Amino acid sequence: MTLIAPDTTVVHTTHGPVRGTVDGPVNVWKGIPYAAAPTGWHRFRAPVAPEPWTDVFDADRFGPAAPQSPMPGMPLGNVRKDEDCLSLNVWSTGTAGDRRPVMVWIHGGAYFRGASSQPVFDGRALADQGDVVVVTLNYRLGVFGFVDFSSLNTDDFRFDTNVALLDMIAALRWVQANIAAFGGDPDCVTLFGESAGGGAVTTLLTVPAAQGLFHRAIAESSPATSVYNQERAAHVARVFLDILGGAGDPVDRLLTASTDELLAASDELFARIPTETPGTLAFGPIVDGDLVPDYPVNSFWNGTAARVPLLIGTNKDESTLFKLMKSPLMPLDPDVIRGMFAEIAAEHPDVEFPDQARIESAYSGLETRDDALGLTRDFGFRLPTLWIVEAHARYAPTWLYRFDYATPMLKALGIGAAHATELPYVFGNIAHGPKEIPFLLGGLSTARKVSARMQQRWLEFAKNAVPVGLDGEPTWDPYDPIGRATMVIDKHDTVIADLDGPLRAAWGEQVIAFT
Repeated sequence: MTLIAPDTTVVHTTHGPVRGTVDGPVNVWKGIPYAAAPTGWHRFRAPVAPEPWTDVFDADRFGPAAPQSPMPGMPLGNVRKDEDCLSLNVWSTGTAGDRRPVMVWIHGGAYFRGASSQPVFDGRALADQGDVVVVTLNYRLGVFGFVDFSSLNTDDFRFDTNVALLDMIAALRWVQANIAAFGGDPDCVTLFGESAGGGAVTTLLTVPAAQGLFHRAIAESSPATSVYNQERAAHVARVFLDILGGAGDPVDRLLTASTDELLAASDELFARIPTETPGTLAFGPIVDGDLVPDYPVNSFWNGTAARVPLLIGTNKDESTLFKLMKSPLMPLDPDVIRGMFAEIAAEHPDVEFPDQARIESAYSGLETRDDALGLTRDFGFRLPTLWIVEAHARYAPTWLYRFDYATPMLKALGIGAAHATELPYVFGNIAHGPKEIPFLLGGLSTARKVSARMQQRWLEFAKNAVPVGLDGEPTWDPYDPIGRATMVIDKHDTVIADLDGPLRAAWGEQVIAFT
């Protein structure tokens, strides 16, 4: 009699059995549903558990990406797009009974684009290198996840707020209930993300319903102040309905519109809002007084954010990507920037706004677009990050970094260490060969060394809550209001005391939540 070895990739979850695949030393499960399809009467509502299944679910391919229009330079992998997008993926070198640290990734994309299936987010190298369990997830995007229609609630139908954040919380609850069966430790979960994903991390740190679902956090390039009040949310909902049509019976129109109709209107809204109100996003979390009780920066300063270790930072040249893409998200015209500041000051007469002349002088009077790039970079990313570290360091261990490394080609193109350029280094997916565009002028060997150092820091933080480096690397001290240690990640890493002193001097010490 021939004995057949059991399939070690078959795992029993709370919803049903799933079968993965083997990728070298790593077992992989893709496209596991963590919630039911948010369609029909579930559209714009909180996620609900999927129907249980008894047959083995073949988790051998990524689930559908959330509906979105194509974007050059953002390949989503070989997946279709569908509203039924609430799935996650697991990479693990362990088996049930192991207790490996878990890292849960939230992708970016302006709350509007992206997917866990993007090749740069393949978790194999990170799981193998660090002996951790990596989880990546999809969540609702654009109008499907980040427009608050609660101002349209009726006795017959209720729109929920922040449904995409609720998606993320549902995925984190799935991790708590199931990750032990994949060899992970539910008591050692690091939540990490970049851009909109980083903004989700800094927001979820302040959400009471998310506390206890993760124990460490890493926020890369978080637009932490792109969180809005319900008055603005109601305005955005009205603008969307004007674009879509159907204001006479908005509930029926929103529930019966096709995916393509909603997506087309979502695209128009994405461009219109930052054009009408520079410096703001069409989509983002809402302070609803319930799930999100306050603006996240306020919660950090009040000490009501989760007091877990935090690693946070930005890239040196964040804005160059938006310039390259001609994106409406970050204003670059000096007159538009001045108008943006005037509008913010008018909307918040009770706030002592920093002296505008002093700010402009720190950026050479905004005489060129390069000056504007620096200001929008700091306004959108670096300042919110500094406000958070100054606050959070009073309550929990906090580490601040800046990613400065750029290959010779990216420097020659004037891109530098742009927004999102750190992602391949974190995941260990920097390149498959020297003919890829970033390495046409060399730098692959150095890039691999940068990636190894960066991965080591991120992995040690996930394991032990301290970003210890490889032997011979500088010690990265926690941030405090005296030393203000900042790790500068470059060809050679350095720790600089008060790297952002000139920035704080220009903008002032006062924390201002621009909302």
